[in-house]
Amino acid sequence: MTPSSYRFFRLSTLKKASALIVAALLLVSCDSKQPTTPPSTVNPGKSQQSNQPMRGVWLTTVSRLDWPPISSINAGSATQRIDQQQAALRAKLDRLKNLGINTVFFQVKPDGTALWKSDILPWSDVMTGNIGEYPGYDPLQFMLDEAHKRGMKVHAWFNPYRVSTNTKPSTVAALNSTLSMTPPSVFVLHRDWIRTASDRFVLDPGIPDARDWITSIVAEVVSRYPIDGVQFDDYFYTETANSSLNDSATFRRYGQGYASKADWRRSNTQQLIAQVSRTIKQLNPNVEFGVSPAGVWRNRSHDPAGSDTRGAAAYDESYADTRQWVQQGLLDYIAPQIYWPFARDAARYDVLAKWWADVVKPTNTRLYIGIALYKVGEPSKNEPDWTIEGGVPELKKQIDLNESASNINGTILFREGYLEQPQTQQAVDYLKDRWGN
Repeated sequence: MTPSSYRFFRLSTLKKASALIVAALLLVSCDSKQPTTPPSTVNPGKSQQSNQPMRGVWLTTVSRLDWPPISSINAGSATQRIDQQQAALRAKLDRLKNLGINTVFFQVKPDGTALWKSDILPWSDVMTGNIGEYPGYDPLQFMLDEAHKRGMKVHAWFNPYRVSTNTKPSTVAALNSTLSMTPPSVFVLHRDWIRTASDRFVLDPGIPDARDWITSIVAEVVSRYPIDGVQFDDYFYTETANSSLNDSATFRRYGQGYASKADWRRSNTQQLIAQVSRTIKQLNPNVEFGVSPAGVWRNRSHDPAGSDTRGAAAYDESYADTRQWVQQGLLDYIAPQIYWPFARDAARYDVLAKWWADVVKPTNTRLYIGIALYKVGEPSKNEPDWTIEGGVPELKKQIDLNESASNINGTILFREGYLEQPQTQQAVDYLKDRWGN
């Protein structure tokens, strides 16, 4: 692609955007400052929801952890690959239905690629092995058709900022190869938005255009597909000590008026949540919007309003003021990841679940608790309860609390693939007896 044709593509992609997406961006373009509490119409409230508790599961596509089958990529033909992928998904949904699962949180944007027909993102390489290659069908539409046929809801799960899962030369080459595709990767289309953090390529959350771009992606899905909900996971500002996000230049450009970079970062995350929330409700008020953050908002040692815990806190680590999002009515639901047992003193399950129940109590935001199915049956020096009687007693205590507390509306299991692992089968049998059809 020549420089002139590249410029033409950047202009033409804007023109091709649907009227709904453009309108959505117009709605949120004024969100340059800390958002105020939105009107009550933003949140439909608990009263409109079914009395049935949430019994959900996360179905992960990044690195093909749950689906599609890794073996399908090496199938003899495209037809065989499609048949294998679709048969595997049908079988999973049948098992989930029999287990009593009523909602699937389906990862449609695992990185900077899409599992739906997008005018903004290239096709995900998890489907074919090659970024930008049409998989021969629309995975999101297939999931919706099959899940809805079984009476199950589907929430489209987005990782908002991740562009890639690593920074290997082969990954860079694959991303660069999309320059001649329609659409190309954001990695080549907006290289100035890209940073490295946690040894991955990510978008810089401090760039307003990048947040608008993420909002347009959500708007595309909400306007085109009959999804039941949208969910963001806990990856907002994600960095490690050895791989921090260098946003110093962005802070110098956009951070005027903030007391600290930390406050500015939290404001950036807040603005994304606010504009996505507002956009979804303008496009389709029946689509729920939720976030699944880290289980600890803040520790009481740092804030008297925090929980009696000693865990990594979303407010301080991810720059996500998740409690404020609930208080301001920006979310239909919040699903904190409380991935510890009752006996883990630093972050007790019951302490955190009850803390969150108190947070949502005066609001219209529903509370679902994410629990650590992936730990069940796994030996752990710090958390031995997961192996006692196959983890069933611990799992039972957690679900008992979720289903007895008045302000907890359900449970989500992380993640689907662990329902098929040998070490979880006692727990799976328990869930089938408790929830199954």
